[in-house]
Amino acid sequence: MYGSIGNLTAAAGKRDELIAILISAVAAMPGCISYIVARDAKDENTIWVTELWDDKQSHDDSLKLPVVMQAIAAARPLIAAFGTPVITTPAGGFGLPATPKPG
Repeated sequence: MYGSIGNLTAAAGKRDELIAILISAVAAMPGCISYIVARDAKDENTIWVTELWDDKQSHDDSLKLPVVMQAIAAARPLIAAFGTPVITTPAGGFGLPATPKPG
C-alpha cells in the first residue's frame, strides 16, 4: 500500500470551497482505498488530506484522470500554500485490508 498525509493552506475565506473541490472527484479514483479531507482544528485556512492507495502507481495514475485534472485546475486559484507531504507505507489498522509482515 501507499499512503500520503499532507496539508495545504486555502486562500483566506476559501477553505470550504476548496474542500468541496477536493472531495468532488474521489469516487472516480481506481485503487484509492481512502481519501480523507479534514479541516485543521486550530487554523481556519488549513486543510489536511490523508490518502491510502493500493499502490503508488494507482496514486500516480489518478493524477491523469480528467475528473482529477479538472478538480486540480479548479482548486489551484484557491490554494495559498502547499505543505510538505509525508509518504507512508501503511502497516494495518481498523478499516485497512490485512497486509503481510515484511521479511
